[in-house]
This record gives sequence, C-alpha cells and structure tokens, in this order.
Amino acid sequence: MMHRIERTFAGRPLVIETGRMAKQAAGSAVVQFGETMVLAAVTVSDNQSPLPFFPLTVEYKEKTYAAGKIPGGFIKREGRPHDHEILAARIIDRSIRPLFPEGFKNEVQVFIYVISADQENDADVLALVAASFALNASKIPFLGPIAGVRVGRVQGHWVLNPTFQQVAFSDMELVVAGSKDSIVMVEGGALEVSEEDVLESLRLSHDGIRELIAAQEELLAKVQQPKMAWTKAETPEGVSTKVKELAAGRIREALNQKDKHTRIEAVERTKKELAEGLLVEFPDNAKDIHTILGDVEYHELRAQVLDTNLRVDGRKPNEVRAITIDNGVLPRAHGSSLFTRGQTQALVAATLGTAKDAQRLDSIKEAGEVTRSFMLHYNFPPFSTGEVRPMRGTSRREIGHGNLAERALQGVLPDFADFPYTIRIVSDVLESNGSSSMASVCGGSLALFDAGVPMKAAVAGVAMGLIKEGKKYAILTDILGTEDHLGDMDFKVAGTKDGITSIQMDIKIEGLDLKIMEEALSQAKEGRLHILGEMDKALATPRAELSKYAPRIVTVQIPVDKIGELIGPKGKNIRGIQEETGAELTVDDDGTVTIAAVGGESMERAKQMVMAITAEPVVGETYEGTVKTVTAFGAFVEIMPGTEALLHVSEMKWERVEKPEDVCKKGDRVTVKLVDRDERGRLRLSMKALLPKPEGMPDEPQGERPRRDDSERGDRGGDRGGRGGRNGGGRDRR
Repeated sequence: MMHRIERTFAGRPLVIETGRMAKQAAGSAVVQFGETMVLAAVTVSDNQSPLPFFPLTVEYKEKTYAAGKIPGGFIKREGRPHDHEILAARIIDRSIRPLFPEGFKNEVQVFIYVISADQENDADVLALVAASFALNASKIPFLGPIAGVRVGRVQGHWVLNPTFQQVAFSDMELVVAGSKDSIVMVEGGALEVSEEDVLESLRLSHDGIRELIAAQEELLAKVQQPKMAWTKAETPEGVSTKVKELAAGRIREALNQKDKHTRIEAVERTKKELAEGLLVEFPDNAKDIHTILGDVEYHELRAQVLDTNLRVDGRKPNEVRAITIDNGVLPRAHGSSLFTRGQTQALVAATLGTAKDAQRLDSIKEAGEVTRSFMLHYNFPPFSTGEVRPMRGTSRREIGHGNLAERALQGVLPDFADFPYTIRIVSDVLESNGSSSMASVCGGSLALFDAGVPMKAAVAGVAMGLIKEGKKYAILTDILGTEDHLGDMDFKVAGTKDGITSIQMDIKIEGLDLKIMEEALSQAKEGRLHILGEMDKALATPRAELSKYAPRIVTVQIPVDKIGELIGPKGKNIRGIQEETGAELTVDDDGTVTIAAVGGESMERAKQMVMAITAEPVVGETYEGTVKTVTAFGAFVEIMPGTEALLHVSEMKWERVEKPEDVCKKGDRVTVKLVDRDERGRLRLSMKALLPKPEGMPDEPQGERPRRDDSERGDRGGDRGGRGGRNGGGRDRR
C-alpha cells in the first residue's frame, strides 16, 4: 500500500512516498523536491558478517534518462560512477554510518537512483532524506531519522537548498546532515568566510533538518516495521577482566612512542606477546582476546589525552607538528612543492594548460556541456604508510580528499578572464600519518605560487580531532593517524588568513553540539594561521614570472562577423597560423580568441597574424602589401590577408606612368597608403602620397580622382574581396 506526505520546504513542494516502488527491498522511499526525484532502496543480510568492521555499502547513481539525455561516448549506458556520484555516496555513507548500533555486523546495502532531474535542484541532499526514511521504515536497526540540507548565502541572504543558479552566486555552499539534537556531517566550500558565518549557517541548517525529520516521523508512524532481532557478540567476563588487567599498563607504555612506525611496532608486538600468554589460559577465545586488546588501546589513548593533556607523541592538544617546505623541486614542472608536516609528506605539482585541456563532463545537472578548468588529483599509494596492498585504481577516499583540497583552493584562484589557463594540481602523498588532504592543500597553494599563478591569497589546512567521554572532552589540532582512528571526530578546515574556504567534518559518535564545533573552529583558526606563517617564510607571494616551460596565453577580441574569416574554409586559415607559429588557437562564439604558445615570439607572431586577418583597413594608414595582379590601369595589392585594393596607375608616381609594369610587377612588395574607401567599400591606394612632390608640379584639382568603373575589376577592392563568405560550419568552439 502506498503512503505519501507532501510539505512545502524552502519555498518548493517536497514529497516523501513509500510503498509504490522497490517493494521487495527491506525498505524504500521516493523523495521529490521540485521536479527532481530520488529512489532509495535498502537491504540487509540475515547473517552476521565475519568481517571485523560493519560492512555498509552506499551506491548513488544518476540515471541520464532523468534529464532526458543519452550517455556520451561509445558505450551508451551508465558505467563506472562519475566523481560527483562518488562524492554524493560518500556524503550519505559518512552521515548514516555512525548511527548503526555498536556491534551490529549484518551487511547493509543502500542503493540510491536519481530518476528525475529538473536541472534546478540538486539530488544529493534529497538522497540523504530518502536513505534515512528507507532505513527507519525497514527492519534494519538505525538510530535515526536524520536529514540533510544544502545552505548557501546569496547577496547576504541565507538560502536553504539553493538552486544551481543560486549556488553560482553564493559565497558559501555547505551540505549539513544531522539528527534532531546534533550535527553528524558537514561538507562544503566558501569564499573566505568567517568562523561565525559557518556557525550561523550550521544553526540555520539544523532548523531545516528538524523540519525534514518531522515530516519523516509523521509518515513513519504509518509504515514503520518492527526491527530485526540481532545480538552483539559478548566476551566472557573472566576473559575481559584478565586481559584488561594484564594489558593496560603495557599498551600505555607502547603507545607513547614519538615515531609512528616505532609506536605501531611496539603496540603490535605488545598485543602479540599478551595474546600468546593469554591463549594458554583461554585457548578457545582467540577472537575475544584480540577484540579486547583493541579496546584497551582505544581507551588508553583517550584516557591519556583527557587525564594528562598530552598526546602520544608528546604534543599539547593545540600544537602543530614541525613543518619543512621545499619549493621548485621538480625542474620541468610549471610549479612544485614538497610539503612535510611531521610524518605526513605531499609532493605537489601544478601544470598550466590551455582551454583545450579543460575537462568535459557528462552531467544531468545542466542542459549544455559542462567543463572544468581547475582540477586537483590526490593519490595515496600504499608505500605512503609502509603497507603492501592491492592497487585497484583511484579509490573513493582519494576522490573525496582531492575534492576537499580542490574546494579549498578554488575560491582564491584568479578569474579565467584574467588568467585564461586550465590548471591541474597533482598531490602524490609520499608519507602519511594524519591529514594528508590538508598537506595537499598547503602543498597545492605553494605549487601554484611557485608556478606564478596570481592567487588572491595563500591557503592552508589543518585537521582537528576530538576525544569525548561523557561531558569531558579534548579538541586536538593536527591529528595523527592513531588519533583519527581512535578518536571521535575528523574535522578538516582550510582557508586563508581572512577566512575559511573549505570544511569537512565526520564523527563516530551519534552527534556533536554546536558549542564543541565553535571551539574546534576557533582552535583550527589558530593552527591554520601558524601553518600560513611557516608557508610565508618559504614563499610569501606568487613568482613574478611563469615557468619558461609553461605556455604563454593571450586573448584578443575580434568582431563576431570576422570569426569565419579567421577560421577560413574548413579551418584552413586557423590551421595555417598554428602550423606556421606552433601556437594553439581557440575561438569563442563571442569573438574571444585565445592564443597559447610556449615562447613569447611564437605567441606574438600568431597574434599579429590573427589581427592581420580580422582587422579593418583604416583610411590614412600605411601598409606594406604584395602585388597580386598588374593590369593596364594599375595593380591590385593585398594589404591584409584576403584584402586587396586598387593602386591606380595615376597613383604610382607624381610623374606620368605609361605602363604599370614599369613600376611594379606581380609578387613585388610595395609600401602604399590607403587614401579612400568609397560607398561600395572599394579601397584606393597611393604610392605617390608617400613620395615628396616634385617642385613646380601643379596641384591636382580638389576632389579629382582617377575614374574607375566595374570594368577595372573594382569588385576586387572590397574588404576581403574574392575570399567568399564565412564558412560557419568550420567554427572552433572552446
């Protein structure tokens, strides 16, 4: 039986429906906002997984039929997920994962399809609402409901779930997920906004989240199923007590090693020695012993921080690890930086390309082609943590971390009109012990400075952690991998000295109140300013010159009606310029011509050739032209590519000329002055106007000019005469 509820949310109709689609799933829901619709279906295994973690899978898929499109490329069906689909799946996963009961190990799958896209409203936050409702309506144990909203600020006004058009004019875009009482996930970017602005956006978002949860609860009252029976694996009391007595002190000692690998080796060696001894007494409880030893490690690290205010590497909670920076380490890269903070190291390279290097994307969000002129790619090889593991292509984690770093730098890049380069940054993580994504932000900013990109400001990032037991808590700056693994929060904040540009928060507890977030933001600002100070010591401003290996780009504006002439029949003219100069040309429909070349001479030559083809002849100007044809009454001279004008025999010399061939021949280069353009656009040249007038020679009567009619091939003298019409079919597009 179908059940449905309809509400107005953020000024648009919101519908939650269940019981019509995907009825064999454990739970399903359709959420519609405007004309964007998502379907969520969830399933659960009846058996507990043997894996040592909760096996949750979230798949988010945008169907191209949703926007009335057919997939691009050779394979006309949806394939591997695009980056934006992976990012949406990560948002949902990170929001719902902390809300499954501790100890629940039955495999859960969450499938979300975008089945209608109105190209105004984004589907990712709707998918979070649909997933929450489907889980709560099912037999799966889930500590919900939750909801998610997007918040923006347009011209000083806060907007919940802004349209794509509003986001384009917003100085902030955050996706916030939460329960009725607390925030569970934050993701987004901004244009140097203050910590106070971020907190205000979270308060506003939480109001919207409560409204969406209330709508879910009203419908859940009609459809909610009894929850499935499951049992948490319990350790025998005697085993637990014995392990804790023996392990606590030894694991605490092993944890307090300054070096990551020394610490890991000491902890693992201690666990192994303890397990071997305990197995003699409890031979049937190997799995229980291993689990309890992990719990002891978890509680010992947390207790040390809360009780002593010192971390396992000896730092205070607000202390940042030592930083070293080496810029320009790659001779042929356009810009590079090796950024090291503690035992986290990123080698970051910046590459400058042309408009043709921009990435083209299939998207159901917009009607036309979508392109990206700025990309940041993050790579996390196994050697960065000293591990051996399979290489299976780019992971979801790598895509998520790269997107976070990309957002951090996006807002401070120069406008494309002022710096018309496609920019790609690659961050190769060489060592990792906490917050490699924030190292990528710092290294990326320095690499862009090293490349000479005129950025508005330097950007740094820092990862914050949280240890919370009851009402007692500690906020940690620049967390280690161990503190991330055993702590309650991973809160990354990036920005300039003036404000935040990117933010991401994940928690492992049920929620987080705004008071703790306010403290974390304030402490993160202190850490960020410290890191920016260290970066300034290495490279305070962008380099004045681009790398000699980077392309030089200049833009020129030509009349729109000259585009066809620049391109030429089947692209002949523009190809000729590129072949002769080695430059790369792109032409926009508005007449903007972008010229890119490695080397200033090549670029300048191409620019001159473009201007020569597209410029208008100016009466009174002097030109050096080529004689194309000699006739009985004069010669036709090409003064610009494709533009010929008549040099009448009477204008060749002050003295009488019997034969034009006595003065010039076909192929000669001559200097002439454009003296007239008649009402039909025909041009008249003169050589004698550039020569001194002989003494005693009488002036020509005012207004007298050589007679010319159509028999003199005057039509050749029109602007671009003889070149034919514009070949519109050959126009290049960026």
